[in-house]
Amino acid sequence: MKYYTEDHEWVEILGDEAIVGISEYAAEELGEITYVELPEVDDDFIIGDRLGEVESDKASCDIYAPISGTVTDVNENLSDDPALINESPEDKGWICRLTNFDSSEFDDMMNEDAYLRYVNSL
Repeated sequence: MKYYTEDHEWVEILGDEAIVGISEYAAEELGEITYVELPEVDDDFIIGDRLGEVESDKASCDIYAPISGTVTDVNENLSDDPALINESPEDKGWICRLTNFDSSEFDDMMNEDAYLRYVNSL
């Protein structure tokens, strides 16, 4: 199941890992993504910490940790091909994987239906 934030980050839980990325809405709003700053493996984040950055032909925006946790993997493919986020923001364009997260942090996030309603209200 995926969870979303009002800042347009998403989290998908797969076993004891959480995959983090930005939503399709965010990718569309940013335009053609030209650069992605990734976090470092083994970095620890608290919910709301700056996780990285995405730059596009329109804007630059920070990516914030939607949950607390420890980075176990980053999507190195984004270094060579940042446009993967435009092509597949909620699949191949993931940013990082986290462990050591607290599942209670998902209580304040939206499921996909709630997120779609939120986006439609913007």
